[in-house]
Amino acid sequence: MSDVVVVDEVAPEAVREAQDLIDAAAHTDGQSAVSEQGRLQLRGGRRAGVRHLLLREQERLVGYAQLEDTDPVEAPAGELVVHPGLRGRGYGRQLGQALLSTSGKRLRVWAHGGHPAAKHLAQLLGLTLFRELRQLRRPLAGLELPEPSLPAGVSVRTFVPGQDDAAWLALNARAFAHHPEQGTLTQRDLDDRKAESWFDPAGFFLAVRGERLVGFHWTKVHSAEQLGEVYVLGVSPDEQGSGLGKALTAVGLRHLERDRGLPTAMLYVDADNTPALAVYERLGFRTHETDLMYRTET
Repeated sequence: MSDVVVVDEVAPEAVREAQDLIDAAAHTDGQSAVSEQGRLQLRGGRRAGVRHLLLREQERLVGYAQLEDTDPVEAPAGELVVHPGLRGRGYGRQLGQALLSTSGKRLRVWAHGGHPAAKHLAQLLGLTLFRELRQLRRPLAGLELPEPSLPAGVSVRTFVPGQDDAAWLALNARAFAHHPEQGTLTQRDLDDRKAESWFDPAGFFLAVRGERLVGFHWTKVHSAEQLGEVYVLGVSPDEQGSGLGKALTAVGLRHLERDRGLPTAMLYVDADNTPALAVYERLGFRTHETDLMYRTET
């Protein structure tokens, strides 16, 4: 008999079980069904507004879901994954219904990779397509970028952990004020990322005007896949239209190619962000895969 248990904090042994399940599914599917933020929250202890759903069949963990209810406006956001060897048995539907119940029937759910099975599950749950997030990639070999042309009075340096945290969080919140995930990052979220093995302040570039932070390009290296990522790129609203975003893009891509020697770059962008898509496509980026978000109508 399968049973879904909802908890505010996952015990250490169950964290390991869930991580193993997520990894097994990612190996089969080609990408993780649980986002980086979700994986950090799984193993990061109790967090306000975050709940974990564990689906077991005779004590074996067969599915995992997470629900984050921290947005003051939007419905709670969920992710779910079923062990790849145990699919087609109704576990996904059971987890989805548990997410609906736990969220009070106000729910947004990510389908990373946009697989047909996820679309079918969304239909079964009565969810409709709400958001499309694209992963773009381009080869770095032969990348010809001009010397970055910074606005007058702006210089670039790298992030200093501890010293720059508060200023970066404040600018990130301003630059992504309307972004449902990025704009709400907290000190704890930043600390979680700084503690990850991939964190490298030498690839975290800050644009400053005098002492004031006005933009940033945080790059990330996926060593196993030999991928460099435009992890987060933000510009102060006061600097919009100055060419700073283009210059910071060049700074980060040159670092990934020249300093890290990576063959490929990737980034994520919302499909309805037409200006950003146009910029990246002019730089040679093309859609590699798509993540879809579904939601309830209410």
